[in-house]
Amino acid sequence: MTPRLKLGTRGSPLALAQAHAVRRLLAASAGLPEDAIEVVAIKTSGDRIQDRPLSEVGGKGLFTKELEEALLDRRIDLAVHSMKDVATHLPPGLRIAATLPREDVRDCLLTRDGGGLDALPANARLGTSSLRRAAQMRALRPDLIVTPLRGNVETRMAKLADGVADATLLAMAGLNRLGIAHTGTALPVEMLLPAPAQGAVGIEIRVDDPETAALVAPLDHGPTAIAIAAERAFLAGLDGSCRTPIAALAEIAGDTLTLRGEILREDGRARTGGQRVGPVGDAVMLGRDLAEALRARSPIPLG
Repeated sequence: MTPRLKLGTRGSPLALAQAHAVRRLLAASAGLPEDAIEVVAIKTSGDRIQDRPLSEVGGKGLFTKELEEALLDRRIDLAVHSMKDVATHLPPGLRIAATLPREDVRDCLLTRDGGGLDALPANARLGTSSLRRAAQMRALRPDLIVTPLRGNVETRMAKLADGVADATLLAMAGLNRLGIAHTGTALPVEMLLPAPAQGAVGIEIRVDDPETAALVAPLDHGPTAIAIAAERAFLAGLDGSCRTPIAALAEIAGDTLTLRGEILREDGRARTGGQRVGPVGDAVMLGRDLAEALRARSPIPLG
């Protein structure tokens, strides 16, 4: 049949798994056959550029730019993103219309020998291109030697097996979605506070598309959307980019939201953190307030 909707996604195995999950949910919710929704894989700049850190070539928007261009050009009707890859300021004419229930927010440590952090030898090589993960791990283990490691989940795991590094970190959410979470050790958020919006999948649409908005609205998970709004407001308040290690996590209990956030120096030798607690209806305000407080007292440069 002729597809009714075109759903855009990156072409990595994880991105495709997320896109097909959205397709199944959307089809079931709207009473459509799955083949009424076409999954369109689009290669992004972030996928093409593998030889340099993201901080040197434009930051997180590199994973969403081509998808958003396809939305604005009406080549697709919706785009599925890992929300931690989405810039805090969306292009005019686009909005996040739904956020799926959040997966495990923790980071997962994978090592060549299967051991945990304490089992890593002195001066072990940690493969990561995340400034946040590198800074947090350096704070825990100043002896670690950080080496750049880019690519999708499978590529990074293969590089680890090939000896490019002794250990790496991946999001538990992605490993769970790929069914391979057993390969590593989940680190508690008290040890490694996650990236803002880690573990959340969002659906982006055009502002002027009420039909698609109505179809995706039932997929929106309110508590996740509120938590992500707080974390993204915190990130935006710091003018956060891929050039500054920033972490944040909002958790909801009843009508109360607790937001924790921190800024780190790249070498892990300095960090400024804080917390805000308030009503869930004040999620964005809490994020902005915490950002302003940390910005005012942190000696760590932002940008």
